[in-house]
Amino acid sequence: MVIIDGLTGDVIIDPTEDELKAYQHKRESFFADREALKQLRDEPSKTKDGQHVELAANIGTPNDLPGVKDNGAEGIGLYRTEFLYMGRDTMPSEDEQFEAYKKVLQEMNGKRVVVRTLDIGGDKELPYLNLPKEMNPFLGYRAIRLCLDQPEIFRPQLRALLRASTYGKLNIMFPMVATIKEFRDAKALLLEEKENLKQEGVEVSDDIELGIMVEIPSTAALADVFAKEVDFFSIGTNDLIQYTMAADRMSERVSYLYQPYNPSILRLVKQVIEASHKEGKWTGMCGEMAGDETAIPLLIGLGLDEFSMSATSILKARRQIKNLSQTEMTQLADRAINCATVDEVVDLVKSKTSQA
Repeated sequence: MVIIDGLTGDVIIDPTEDELKAYQHKRESFFADREALKQLRDEPSKTKDGQHVELAANIGTPNDLPGVKDNGAEGIGLYRTEFLYMGRDTMPSEDEQFEAYKKVLQEMNGKRVVVRTLDIGGDKELPYLNLPKEMNPFLGYRAIRLCLDQPEIFRPQLRALLRASTYGKLNIMFPMVATIKEFRDAKALLLEEKENLKQEGVEVSDDIELGIMVEIPSTAALADVFAKEVDFFSIGTNDLIQYTMAADRMSERVSYLYQPYNPSILRLVKQVIEASHKEGKWTGMCGEMAGDETAIPLLIGLGLDEFSMSATSILKARRQIKNLSQTEMTQLADRAINCATVDEVVDLVKSKTSQA
């Protein structure tokens, strides 16, 4: 007999009687917990002192929608549109894209859907695009840089999004924005295509929010400037951490530097959130950090408005948030950003949330 623990990755060959009993109990507890979590599916995401936050889901295609609904997501915080372009030999047409965006907007039934425009490059390649081979593709020709340089790729996507905008609550965000000029240039293309569609007699919503991913330290440093022009921020912590720590997250040798709770990262997150709130805007997070049980108390304390994560993490996050006080977590976050090391932050969070 073999026991395979899908939660930890452990494999036990020829388990003892005690091990069999222990894992039988663990299995029963897992399914009982899953049933308990289902009771939270339609509950609001509120702290115990009444502060509401939004728990949204990350998706790649419309096929992910059943999981989004089953887990009680309050919206889509990240629609990774590059998956529409991958696994094929040609670029998706404007109509193909329109149908995919329309389906998601319709099925979310008025809940916010944040669509990220094409984020290709880095570790994501398209065989039909002759992208240059670069020494460091994560710092190279990718995402908004590629789209602005090749508007023949970008414009059909913008048109498809605009056409779909009347079917739900659409937010559009541009990835890898490093300068305010990049945002302005992308927005100008969008407005140009919006006018073109209107001239063609196509109805387009006038209630589309435009935002950016904050994943480059320079963007976080200038968050107060960006906040005057964008409608929202979405912090992409996966890239923000590797760029801030100068550590390739795909490299095992420097993986110890991938530190979501490092005080330097927390300070950048705080700076972005405060800049948005000062201008009456909102900030979300769509990196892995948003669903991390150690990070959630800190992010509640820092004032994050929207947490976007894999759909299967939403109900656990909702349960955790229900047991947190925003007032107490604000005090926790204030202490955490003044810690010296990531270990100090983790110990602090454990000590303050162990009773919850």
